Amino acid sequence: MRVLIGGGSGFVGRELTRLLKSKGHEVTIISRQPGPGRITWADVESGGLPPCEGAVNLAGENIMNPLRWWNDSYKKDLFSSRVDTTRTLAQAIAASSSPPQSWVLITGVACYKPSLQSQYTEDSEWTPFDLLSQLVKEWEEAGRLPHSLAQSTRQVVIRPGAVLGRDGGAMKQMLTPFWLGLGGPLGSGRQPFPWIHVSDLAGIILHALETSSSPPSTQPEVFNGVAPALNTNYEFTKELGRILRRPTLFPVPGFLMDALLGSERTVILTQGQKVVPKRTLESGFQFRYPDLTSALREIVGS
Repeated sequence: MRVLIGGGSGFVGRELTRLLKSKGHEVTIISRQPGPGRITWADVESGGLPPCEGAVNLAGENIMNPLRWWNDSYKKDLFSSRVDTTRTLAQAIAASSSPPQSWVLITGVACYKPSLQSQYTEDSEWTPFDLLSQLVKEWEEAGRLPHSLAQSTRQVVIRPGAVLGRDGGAMKQMLTPFWLGLGGPLGSGRQPFPWIHVSDLAGIILHALETSSSPPSTQPEVFNGVAPALNTNYEFTKELGRILRRPTLFPVPGFLMDALLGSERTVILTQGQKVVPKRTLESGFQFRYPDLTSALREIVGS
């Protein structure tokens, strides 16, 4: 299978590329810079979709980039880097004389309203309630294909939680303070913490590319890209501290995170959703890291 990956040079893209190649698939990455095995977004816009059986979009500015101040310019980049690249790929698929069999878009769980009680599955209805949920709405709408493609191209949306792994993502910024004994719960720590190991997210994407839907649908199939375990931020913090053999005595107050990150971005850390991968499990996907202990031990090498 030939697979085209938008944003394939990032944290998740590297893991997905490694997995696809290990299964004998051929990968082409769309990035800002050309190179071996790569094309640019400008190439797609001008030349159309290269021959492929699967297309995936992972592109997007890092929402927790500590080097970017939370302002209108950054918010614009968050939207354009996701919505515009998704629209470019969707339009190229729609215009192709030989569209791919699968089109997989990776968005996020920010569409679900934070709650200590509510539990969300892929069937849960939602409407935008803040900036990030509005982003998910526009993002997923940009990926919709014309109804005429329903027979030829399977549309899949995967909504991951916090992606954990050794080489990037949320863990990259967390490990240093934890090693120094300065790790602690964020805010109250009671908020749900939906998460997934990067290997499992890559596995869900591969599973979506390799399986087919029956019957064909004009609506995207949605899969929650989260581990089956339902954890709070406090539980995550204590388990990481236990595995690292480091104390977790210093809660990080919400007002400090507001000052450093901006209040609209801080909600990702201080609020959360109980998200269940109901359809993901029903599809037959088996998680390698279904619980925090196994995931964190792999990441920190314990």
